[in-house]
Amino acid sequence: MSEPKTLTVVISDIEIRRHAGGEVRQLRDLRHPELRFRYSTTDRNKGAWHVVVRGKWGKAGNYPGINTKLMHATLPAILARRSVDPDATSTTTSWTTVGDVLAWYADRMTRDRSLSSKRKASAQSALRCHLVPRLQKVALPSLDRASLDRLLMWPMQERYALSFVRSVYGVLRVAFRQAMRLGLIGVNPMADLKYTDFVQTRIKPKPARLRGDDLLTLLHDLTERIERAPLESMLALMMLCHGTRLGETRLARWKNLNLTTRQWFIPAPDTKTKAEHTLPLTPQACALIERYRTIQQAGGYQGTFLFPGRTSGAISTTMASTLFKSMSKGEWSSHDLRKVARTAWADLGVDYMVGEMLLNHAMKDLDATYIHTTAEGMKRKALETWHQHLDCHGFAALHGETYPGQVAAPSLAQTTNDAACSDSTHPSQGRMRNDEVGSNPPAAQRPDPWGQFTQWTDL
Repeated sequence: MSEPKTLTVVISDIEIRRHAGGEVRQLRDLRHPELRFRYSTTDRNKGAWHVVVRGKWGKAGNYPGINTKLMHATLPAILARRSVDPDATSTTTSWTTVGDVLAWYADRMTRDRSLSSKRKASAQSALRCHLVPRLQKVALPSLDRASLDRLLMWPMQERYALSFVRSVYGVLRVAFRQAMRLGLIGVNPMADLKYTDFVQTRIKPKPARLRGDDLLTLLHDLTERIERAPLESMLALMMLCHGTRLGETRLARWKNLNLTTRQWFIPAPDTKTKAEHTLPLTPQACALIERYRTIQQAGGYQGTFLFPGRTSGAISTTMASTLFKSMSKGEWSSHDLRKVARTAWADLGVDYMVGEMLLNHAMKDLDATYIHTTAEGMKRKALETWHQHLDCHGFAALHGETYPGQVAAPSLAQTTNDAACSDSTHPSQGRMRNDEVGSNPPAAQRPDPWGQFTQWTDL
């Protein structure tokens, strides 16, 4: 087979159009002999760019999507990459600015079904409010450590918390890494950059706004409000008792709480780690759940969710956060319930790995094996110890005081006496059975499950 007819010229868009009507098969650049342009066999107005290094060809892109000016601009980077590794990619795209990459990533992420709505919204906000306004006009070859520091990192650290700055930087890094992985850009300017290149200050965890000393007041407040505002009170109690996340808790379904086997199953899609989670239910937790179910049924609710929204689904994240803000008067958040539980578990001597599993933190393979073989019983023991501790701070009044045969719950003053608490009868004795539901007041005398929030619309 004969070699294609080659013409050596200073390649430009004009030269490509000039020879489109002839018999020339390919053009070789006079200034850059490694660069070749081959005409399409089906349409001479189109073609492909190739870079030849040490006899090895690599397609760089298609014309006219990539014009001559862009090809010449990206050629030095391609040659530098292939001088180290002749087999490295020569691919380039029509993207010229950081904004092109960000626009592509924003569209791709929106249609990614593997990402949660919350994560999509967070990343879209970072793109729309910070990355695009600051970086969209920066040419791809110009994005380096100095320009990123001047345009994004240093101005942001002046105005925002470092944890937020790092999250925005993470979105930018992922966008370029994904584009590089798919061969959409030839060089990843973020590859050798790290967050600590710009900010050396260590990000400290947010301090907990609830402490063990606050449990007495917190549980007393929840005891007083559970009848008039059962949904928000129970949401807080389930998180406090089990250390669950807000998302995992607000999506809880009645079918996944088994009071016979005393287990709460959380499906993988409802968890942050996307791994299914099972929590033991103590006698105290079962009694509390029975009380809450009775309140719901008396209010006329027979639906799927423990924490229903104003439409057909579970309460939204926005509404749940609003309820917590109102309940705590802004002094603490839902996540502080999880923190205070984790701290108390450590103080009560709960094994570290058991605590991590109760929190449903992602585990390494070795840790997961340890947990699978030994920890189910230890999880139950840990929560039993925790709930007995809560009983000493007023929890007994929430899960037992209205049930036939229940021993009298300690008053607020009595709960401060550890000795009296340790000598009391276990609060689970005499808790209400399923066949005793009829002993509750008629529905007309019971509050709406949403309490004082009946007038709000779920967001």
